[in-house]
Amino acid sequence: MLTGKQKRHLRALGHKLKPLIQIGKKEIEEALITETNAALDHHELIKVKLLESCMLDKHDASSMLADACNAEVAQILGKTFLLYRQATPPVIVLPAADKPARDVAA
Repeated sequence: MLTGKQKRHLRALGHKLKPLIQIGKKEIEEALITETNAALDHHELIKVKLLESCMLDKHDASSMLADACNAEVAQILGKTFLLYRQATPPVIVLPAADKPARDVAA
């Protein structure tokens, strides 16, 4: 699960990206999932665009595709969303997760 700080970092990186995947009237099918997996394997962070012909809601489409590809949604903005899946070895260095609150003994 991505923290808020990590999502902000990914959004900053994703701002300049062009959409690699487009979802149209065929919506989310096996070929699209395969193509998305290949893009995530190569890039780690990808931008996906929903075309006007897509009948899915942007939130439904992003969660369905993320679940199918074992990825995380980093951002949903308009008709586009960012998907992130860490590669082995990682290419993108994420900020450290927020530190848990310490117990302060009185």
